[in-house]
Amino acid sequence: MSEREDLLARGDTIPKILLDHASKRPDKTAIREKALGIWQPWSWRDAADQVRAFACALASLGLARDDKVAIIGDNRPQLYWAMTACQAVGAVPVPIYPDSGTDEVRRVFDHAQVRFAVVEGQEQVDKVLAVMEACPDVERVIYVDSRGLRHYDQAFLSSFDELVELGRTFDGDNPEFFLDAVAKGNGADLSVILYTSGTTGRPKGVMLSFDNVVITARNANAHENVGDDEELLAYLPMAWVGDHIFSYGQALVGGFTVNCPESADTVMLDLKELGPTFFFAPPRIFETILTQVTIRMEGAGWLKSKMFRFFMDVAKRSGTKILEHKPVPFLERVRYAVGQLLVYGPLKNALGFSRVRRAYTTGEAIGPEVFNFYRSLGINLKQLYGQTESSVYVTVHRDSDVDPDTVGTPVPDCQVRIAENGEVIYRSPGTFLGYYRDPEATAKTKMADGWVHTGDAGLIGDEGHLKIIDRMNDVGSLADGTRFAPKFIENKLKFFPFIKEAMTIGDGRAYVTALINIESGAVRDWAEKQGLTFTTYAEIAAHDEVYAVVTANIEQVNQDLAADPELASSQIKRFLILNKALDAEDGELTRTGKVRRGVIAERYGDLVDALYSEREHVQVWNGPTSEDGPKGTTSADLKIRIVGAGAEPLREAS
Repeated sequence: MSEREDLLARGDTIPKILLDHASKRPDKTAIREKALGIWQPWSWRDAADQVRAFACALASLGLARDDKVAIIGDNRPQLYWAMTACQAVGAVPVPIYPDSGTDEVRRVFDHAQVRFAVVEGQEQVDKVLAVMEACPDVERVIYVDSRGLRHYDQAFLSSFDELVELGRTFDGDNPEFFLDAVAKGNGADLSVILYTSGTTGRPKGVMLSFDNVVITARNANAHENVGDDEELLAYLPMAWVGDHIFSYGQALVGGFTVNCPESADTVMLDLKELGPTFFFAPPRIFETILTQVTIRMEGAGWLKSKMFRFFMDVAKRSGTKILEHKPVPFLERVRYAVGQLLVYGPLKNALGFSRVRRAYTTGEAIGPEVFNFYRSLGINLKQLYGQTESSVYVTVHRDSDVDPDTVGTPVPDCQVRIAENGEVIYRSPGTFLGYYRDPEATAKTKMADGWVHTGDAGLIGDEGHLKIIDRMNDVGSLADGTRFAPKFIENKLKFFPFIKEAMTIGDGRAYVTALINIESGAVRDWAEKQGLTFTTYAEIAAHDEVYAVVTANIEQVNQDLAADPELASSQIKRFLILNKALDAEDGELTRTGKVRRGVIAERYGDLVDALYSEREHVQVWNGPTSEDGPKGTTSADLKIRIVGAGAEPLREAS
């Protein structure tokens, strides 16, 4: 074996692993994309050929080792191949969220020192063109979809297909180049820069090595019994570390098939048609699906609705026990079997979950009620805890040991402990190299001995399970000294189909209050059945009937909190429903859907003050503002509601 062959055989980088699959399973399907209603497959041989040609084209255009290449667009085979091609020649891909505005794109381009950009289509091309003057390092823009770009004649613009042909010519003239370039890579090399969601500040560029991605993926596949016969739907942003590990790292290491949906609008239909065996989603997706099921059942006929409720009660009692192979009375097993035939099976089929062997939720905590709903149907849903800096995996539930109140136990080769201040810290093969161009932030997060600060407060139980309480910065105390954990309460609120988002306030206060965002789809469907009149989100959010339902939801959460001595003081006393949806475009949510607490607290400070007063209404302006105050021509009068009889005193002591 030659030195180059020995280096290629080590399998310590993604390009080397791709070439190994192309050699050992050339005709097996590596990736599919749905286009015009038809699933188009590419084999491992096809994928390797595309990567080789594109990598050669990039090299011919002058892309060098350590150069940065932005990847912007929805999940497309060509964009995944572009990442591997960059890595093959030693360059570093920098995925960016496709819904990022031009300011966000400019910041990443500038910070990451992007030289080339590979984008999906016209929308992303326009964003890049808009920032190029401010980002002079950008030399080349390559697009996958040419629709709408016929009259774009900039010399630095090229299509993906054009470059593939250019690369084939370069490869023919330099037949040794590609394999030599791949052989030079090693596991310690920087493989990707992924920007954090920026929940607590400006996003940081997390540098992951090939070892971080490959070893984590290999350990996860072995731990979770992931084989090469899996089918996965890649529908979440390529810039999110979850997609990078699941759809890219684990897929390449495990050799299973990744499927790209036709569009963001067809994901649910494509999910049902595909029936994946491996599924992952943040809690918001599972919550949305449950909301849709609830709405559908409320609109069903009397008999169907009654049958659904009966068998869901059976599932709630026994479904999870059956899934975990625990003792269940014979008659109850019979009832569950009938429910499987009449309700659970058809429902899972309608959702696209019939073939799911393992499903994960990650990104933030999921409410136990939502979690147990899916497991009661026989879906092997498990919580996974980690972060971008850990290459996702820190803990995960074992199939035989699932506790909905925890995020599982440490994955192989990962150590987890609780620091003296209650913070969760870990050390693992997935631990990031550092933050790009930010040694100060790196030193604050990653200790010299490899332990990483998560910023999460947690505890480890007797069985080794990790329980996340909240973000360290968010955990506080009420005025009486009792602990206040806002995220725990908010997760309970978001179980209800009318509540899409919630932010609770209470640190240093006499009692807890809440800002509520309604789930417009669920509320609209319900309101139409009730005969309520409305035209806008603000109008429907202001209806007394909607307030009544949300009040009942909060009262139920308060009952649950009252049963816990440590949280009884955290019952919500007053709330209001916001007249607009929290939005990432307004900076209120991160691109992964997490609430930016600091932004909300500052932007809606007047509303928070009103919640801690004797006021029953507060006015908010809808429109542009200036230094002199609101200039909007419209406003909303938001109602403040008291929950239960325990809201006195309404006005805090001064």
